Amino acid sequence: MMRDLSLRKLRYVMAVAKSGRVIQAAVDLNVSQSSITTGVKEVEEQLGVALFRRTSRGMILTREGNRFLQRVNYAFQALNDAFDSLEDTHSTLKGTLRLAMTYTVAGYFMPPLLAQFQRRYPWVRVELHEVPRPDIEQGLKAGDFDLATILTSNIEHYQWLETLTLTQSKRRLWVNGQHELLKQEHITLRDIAHYPYIMLTVDEADQSAMKYWKPEGLTPNILFRTSSVEAVRSMVANGTGITLLSDMVYRPWSLDGKRIEHIELSNPIPPMELGLSWPRHRPLSPAAKAFRELAQSYSA
Repeated sequence: MMRDLSLRKLRYVMAVAKSGRVIQAAVDLNVSQSSITTGVKEVEEQLGVALFRRTSRGMILTREGNRFLQRVNYAFQALNDAFDSLEDTHSTLKGTLRLAMTYTVAGYFMPPLLAQFQRRYPWVRVELHEVPRPDIEQGLKAGDFDLATILTSNIEHYQWLETLTLTQSKRRLWVNGQHELLKQEHITLRDIAHYPYIMLTVDEADQSAMKYWKPEGLTPNILFRTSSVEAVRSMVANGTGITLLSDMVYRPWSLDGKRIEHIELSNPIPPMELGLSWPRHRPLSPAAKAFRELAQSYSA
């Protein structure tokens, strides 16, 4: 049955799901909090299901909400594709784009952006490389890559690199659905320091974590180190430990269907920043410029 769900209301749902808070969604979309609250409620009433669970910590997607949001994201992607199809898809831009990326970018950010670029510029040959951040920086300097999508918050050699941050992703505490920490109103790093901690190591996540643990004079009680996001997700969901990771890699359910909650800590935890980087001493090729422009509009 067709339902009259406006794109505006669906954007409200997406914004609340992204931030977990009505007030932040209102700021992000430059509308009133009442508009967000009313819009989300109307969508839920029309669907006949609760998309969010309201808690003192914010708005948490339900299982039905998570499924609905996935389909809404597909719908918006299809809409973008429809607009792209009306543009000049037979662009005369040719050449090669040597594009490097790190693991997190490749898995959680790049696929829809890359697909849109390939549709818009079908005559550009794209060479893709998944490379650790230090090798990307050296490769950009040496001319092995034209452009990189990278965690800009991890970059070291700013002296020879230009950077453009496209998006930020909050880091929050992950716990399983029955964890005792869910009963606490305010949680700090000190409150969680003694809990078994699952440390993600890929994309220097462990090094980034210590940048906000050490200033507090604390170290996490590391039970297990792993380069697998799915391993972290599964261990947290099953109650083996807790972790602090960005919203970009957060999913409310593990592969075996167990609930994962995320909690914003009282400490000022720096967000993960993701964007583009290219060599300062060498001008971008036309293909690289086209990708940069698309990435900027995609993340706006």
